[in-house]
Amino acid sequence: MKNPAYIVGAFEHPTRKAETKSTAQLHAEVAYGALQDAGLQASDIDGYFCAGDAPGMGGLSMIDYMGLNKLRHYDTTESGGSSYVIHVGHAVEAILQGKCNVALITLAGRPRAEGMQTGTAVRSMGVGVPDESFEIPYGRTIATMHAMVATRHMYEFGTTSEQLAWIKVAASTHAQYNPHAMLPKVVTVEDVVNSPMVADPLHRLDCCVISDGGGALIVARPEIAKSLNRPKVGVKGWGEAYKHQNAGGIDLTYSAAAMSGPMAYEKAKVKPSDIKYASIYDSFTISVLVQLEDLGFCEKGKGGQFVQDGGLISGVGKLPFNTDGGGLCNNHPSNRGGMTKVIEAVRQARGEAHPKVQVPNADLVLANGKGGNLGTRHGCGTVILERE
Repeated sequence: MKNPAYIVGAFEHPTRKAETKSTAQLHAEVAYGALQDAGLQASDIDGYFCAGDAPGMGGLSMIDYMGLNKLRHYDTTESGGSSYVIHVGHAVEAILQGKCNVALITLAGRPRAEGMQTGTAVRSMGVGVPDESFEIPYGRTIATMHAMVATRHMYEFGTTSEQLAWIKVAASTHAQYNPHAMLPKVVTVEDVVNSPMVADPLHRLDCCVISDGGGALIVARPEIAKSLNRPKVGVKGWGEAYKHQNAGGIDLTYSAAAMSGPMAYEKAKVKPSDIKYASIYDSFTISVLVQLEDLGFCEKGKGGQFVQDGGLISGVGKLPFNTDGGGLCNNHPSNRGGMTKVIEAVRQARGEAHPKVQVPNADLVLANGKGGNLGTRHGCGTVILERE
């Protein structure tokens, strides 16, 4: 086997509003689903990875709650929505270093049930956060920071709202085939640009859904993956990178994917043109556009041309993306979309996506996650998966 580790289990929680379940219970249910998918038991898990969505003392609380009694290694790296893509790379490295053999990664949360205004309300991360006294007085929200990036991209490159709208159109075209999607109705460019303005120039339909639920992945060493009766999806390349404010000296038109993508390509020894399918973090349409450029699928500034006229629609465009409907239409659990990006990439590599959106010969796929604010500080994780 030519890959250092394999994703042998993947599970997305079907609920989108968990009024009767706790966050801990959701973590346990997605872990169970991934174990069932892999054909493994909880006693097989000796590595555990989670992030800031885990309740209580994070990893320690969840290890106890889920009864992971054979654990030798755990990792609670926190990078927002990109954490779970980064965790895949960390799990591979832990396996290579002999720290564990079978790694479980979980995400879960219930912001929808709690009525959270995720992107439009000014939210404090807590006392002592160094950036907040400088930024919150100006009304910093997730939506306004992404809108600032969209405004700059439009100014620099002539990108239009109609071009951004094509990203939502592609996501909705795919979501119609997903029975769990929150927004399964196909929309048009006109629907998007005529929807209410949230933060100029981003409209309501440029924004992702708010959903509960979660997901889980299991990464295993090659010998274990070979023994399981599951499709072989190897982790061929991975990379992580971070972008900060740099005291205001910052170019808003690129993301940390400009660094994490090349790392993953270098490990995998492939190039962007080799990728058959891409899961791209889609908290907002502008998030997708910037990452597509940064990952090398088109030149910087040419993203609008790349996505328009169905460029991301499976069976139509140059690069099929987010064939489950993504965060824009399907699911953005716990306001953290990186997990579902890897899950759909695994489905595509296995040939288990819906037949209407399954990409033929999807033997090399990519997932990219972004965590934090595109307009301020954020991290990106990129993984390249190969079906054997």
